[in-house]
Amino acid sequence: MGLANHTLLVTRGGGETPIDDSAAPIRDASGEVIGAVLVFRGIAERRALERLAEQRLAELVLADRRKNEFLAMLAHELRNPMAAILTATTLLRTPEDDPEAGYAAQVVERQVRHMARLVDDLLDVARISQGKISLRTEIVDVSRVLQRSVETSRKLIEVGRHELHLSVAGDLPPVQGDATRLEQIFCNLLNNAAKYTPPGGHVWLSARADHGEVVASVRDDGVGIAPELLPYIFDVFVQGDRSLHRSRGGLGVGLALVRRLVELHGGSCSCVSAGVGQGAEFIVRLPAVRGEVVAAGAREREPAAGGARLRIAVVDDNHDAANLLAVSLKRWGHDVVVAHDGLEALELLRAHRPDVAVLDIGLPGMDGFELARWLRREPALDRCTLIAVSGYGQDAHRKRAVDAGFDHHLLKPVEASALMALLAGVTPTGGPAR
Repeated sequence: MGLANHTLLVTRGGGETPIDDSAAPIRDASGEVIGAVLVFRGIAERRALERLAEQRLAELVLADRRKNEFLAMLAHELRNPMAAILTATTLLRTPEDDPEAGYAAQVVERQVRHMARLVDDLLDVARISQGKISLRTEIVDVSRVLQRSVETSRKLIEVGRHELHLSVAGDLPPVQGDATRLEQIFCNLLNNAAKYTPPGGHVWLSARADHGEVVASVRDDGVGIAPELLPYIFDVFVQGDRSLHRSRGGLGVGLALVRRLVELHGGSCSCVSAGVGQGAEFIVRLPAVRGEVVAAGAREREPAAGGARLRIAVVDDNHDAANLLAVSLKRWGHDVVVAHDGLEALELLRAHRPDVAVLDIGLPGMDGFELARWLRREPALDRCTLIAVSGYGQDAHRKRAVDAGFDHHLLKPVEASALMALLAGVTPTGGPAR
């Protein structure tokens, strides 16, 4: 917001004061100009207000940038301990002779996953509001997305002892969208329904085709939404007391994220509720893909299961996270070596020539990006699969990983199933070239 140029009037004291000036001619009866009217208006106060507004805007822009930088760093720092805790729970779950320890591990795992979702939701809302989220679009089978969403949310539904009712039409047309983001939409809605439904309640998930759209609905018979809150339920940081207390927690960003992701897909999202104690229903409308059904080759594919015994290097300066991941990989049947900084890792990988290297990005001395670039220059390691593990999930960060030579990028805390799926697709370097 630049300030407009104004005439400066020099006062008797030698000072300057800004003015607006205007002039109009004075004409006689015949229309001849015989003079002029000059009007000068002092605008010093207005100029001061304009400068104040410009300064305030600059401060807001700077504060917003610092806020986003802080949120990104906060997410990174939170994901580091979450990664170690989540890996530890996979090890604690295995003994069958101690049910109490197994139950405790399940609780810890569930709460860590919840923390990870909160961090992701908060960052996603910030990124969407700045237009920094881009969809990786493809032709998506909505039925498959809903199935995966149910699988992801099932634990929370089962903890609440809810009964889940599914009614998904068999002839749903595909949509153009980002399968991961679409799953995020329906997971958030299912989790929200489970969270705000008292134990033993009911949750309904339905989907149907309707005049060129896919209409999906998540309904519950929970605590409902007050009429005065309903118009604002999708606003950021709005979290109504859908109960008389706040024991259900949350940041109040989940529904705002749902609406914005739906809108990015060209759809709409609405909510209806008869009031407190009457449950709620969230309805998502997405434009269907017109034309013939998608060819089989374009459909989503499940990751391969199983895999060969691999030589794996784990590099992370968080000793707990590195060592626990190594234990898990050994239990899966792989040979594992561990390093805790970039220089140590470079020598270790040169000596052991692993099939896979799982590298933390935030390493001391030589970070994961630089380490990956060095490894890609090593002829003996040119077939090593590089997996980046990071607390930063921004698109720009993923692009940096690709540019550095990484084959894959995983966000902390790493899901065991995601890592297993990647490893299952790796051929040992002693075998046929990839």
